[in-house]
Amino acid sequence: MDGLNWLNRFVTETPGDDEIGGKPRQVPHACWSRVHPTAVPEPSLRLWSDEMAQELNLEMGDGDILGGNRISGGMDPYAQRYGGHQFGNWANQLGDGRAITLGEVDTKNGILELQLKGPGITPYSRFADGKAVLRSSIREFLCSEAMHHLGIPTTRALSLVTTGEDVVRDVLYNGNPAPEPGAIVCRVAPSFLRFGSFQIHSMNGDKETLRTLVEYTIKHHFPEHRSENDDGLIQWLTQVGQETARMISEWMRVGFVHGVMNTDNMSIHGLTIDYGPYGWIEDFNPDWTPNTTDARTGRYRFGHQAQIGAWNFARLLESISPLMEEPERLYESLEAYYTEYEHCNNAMWSNKLGLKELREEDGDLIQELTANLQLVETDMTIFFRLLSSLKDPSIEHLRYAFYDESTIPITEWNNWLDKWWKRVDGQPDREAMHSSNPKYVLRNWMAQLAIDAAEKEDYSVAQELYELLKQPYAEQPKHEEEWFQKRPEWARHRVGCSMLSCSS
Repeated sequence: MDGLNWLNRFVTETPGDDEIGGKPRQVPHACWSRVHPTAVPEPSLRLWSDEMAQELNLEMGDGDILGGNRISGGMDPYAQRYGGHQFGNWANQLGDGRAITLGEVDTKNGILELQLKGPGITPYSRFADGKAVLRSSIREFLCSEAMHHLGIPTTRALSLVTTGEDVVRDVLYNGNPAPEPGAIVCRVAPSFLRFGSFQIHSMNGDKETLRTLVEYTIKHHFPEHRSENDDGLIQWLTQVGQETARMISEWMRVGFVHGVMNTDNMSIHGLTIDYGPYGWIEDFNPDWTPNTTDARTGRYRFGHQAQIGAWNFARLLESISPLMEEPERLYESLEAYYTEYEHCNNAMWSNKLGLKELREEDGDLIQELTANLQLVETDMTIFFRLLSSLKDPSIEHLRYAFYDESTIPITEWNNWLDKWWKRVDGQPDREAMHSSNPKYVLRNWMAQLAIDAAEKEDYSVAQELYELLKQPYAEQPKHEEEWFQKRPEWARHRVGCSMLSCSS
């Protein structure tokens, strides 16, 4: 990593903290604080993304650097300051409590920011230790790369390093803390700027820092929207909104639930960011959320993600309003979010059902489909994958998608299949269906098997899943028996499978 071309634009072009490192504290009028990772006793490189390394023009990584024990020449590490709405409530200063950016790398094909997640305390750690554990790190590494290969905008993962120390965590926040192996993931993105990066300055009345950050962001990440008036801001925000809408429509396509869509977890690049209590719906249940913290209200449930995206985007728009001469124009960008989501949602259903084009009357067909999927426990991924290869309209060919085949509502399904088959004239667009309906996704129980093995020093399951999920739309028959499976009964109520928390 010493040979990379490191840049440090963020710390040289935006206001920062005068103090280096230090204890958790309020840091007004700043976008960042310089901070070095905390040394760990025994860093060991366990997982490595060859693809991401190739994009960075990087040979096999240095465990000392990726584990936070050494800083390479050219790096100028910092933790970003931001705020956010958490579960709908303004939380004021949050920031990188367990993440430290090493710097930006000029790859010649673009500039990418490298960030360690779990390398120790920062001024934004509040009451925590800034570290991460192996289970959450494996989930982040595997999911980042799996989402990329599903075609979903996401941050990437370069490496996973174990630290050789135990970290105490209360997995479900229920008063039962226990030691777990520590780990650090190196994640990669054009930047880790979030909606909350702008909110913190606006909500604190710091218009000058807000203006500087916006100008920096547009200059380096959205240069086509540089302007001296409201037009540039509207064009920039409209792009952010449209990319956010596209990202969420992709989540819905594959059944992904983010689990904690706070405004500080929303990337301005329309990337899936901050993999915590995420999950893929197994049973098609629009009300499901994997996050135990959200179990009562279901604010971030699967079927509500598009609405939350709009709510979060509206909070970003509000934060930019002090810079606008005509703030009422911000409604243009919000409307663009809704328009883009509707367009993407229609395209999604057209492709998933092989319709070639969506007609107005297809709304009834889709509504009946989603109603049927909820009649009994039905696996979303398996159902749509089997549907993609259906040769005649009979529910018999889809039996494997149901958890209890004796309860299949045969009449309702055969009626729907007849309607769908007539709609596609018996010739659905199978290419579109196979490229929209993955065969393999990172189900929570699959990730848990990788975690269970890794905690016994066996990383073969994690490596196998990493390779499997590089081709989620391919048949991969040698893996079918093991991984093209409904949720096993042991995972129905197991922590880490059916329930997760924000505990790292």
